[in-house]
Amino acid sequence: MKKLFADANYLIAMLNPRDELHAKAKSVSAGLGQFRLVTSEMILAEVLAFYADKGALLREAAAKSASRLCNDPNATVVPQTSLQFQESLGYYRARQDKEWSLVDCASILIMQSEGITEALTHDHHFEQAGFKALLRNST
Repeated sequence: MKKLFADANYLIAMLNPRDELHAKAKSVSAGLGQFRLVTSEMILAEVLAFYADKGALLREAAAKSASRLCNDPNATVVPQTSLQFQESLGYYRARQDKEWSLVDCASILIMQSEGITEALTHDHHFEQAGFKALLRNST
């Protein structure tokens, strides 16, 4: 089964119908058929931080979504470990010509290790790293 990496902006958009990427995220997802979703605890932390001050309903929706994803047998949520942090930090330091965040670096390393070539994201940093950003390229 095809694996796709889910970035924070995709997960944020899927939760909120008022998000500017919501329709695009839904449309792209609907056209993909079956796939295995891969993300990380670092990504989920970004999503939860984004919704922390957006009101009780969205905050709770984000928390439920994160829990559901962690328990989904068709998803892999890569745990944040000290080793992952150190490897991501090394990658971050080695790419000073880029504006990639530490989470971007961790995501790129996860995608490389899992053999994933496509990300559910609108973030152009994934394209800079050689991946296909599905929310940018798909109709």
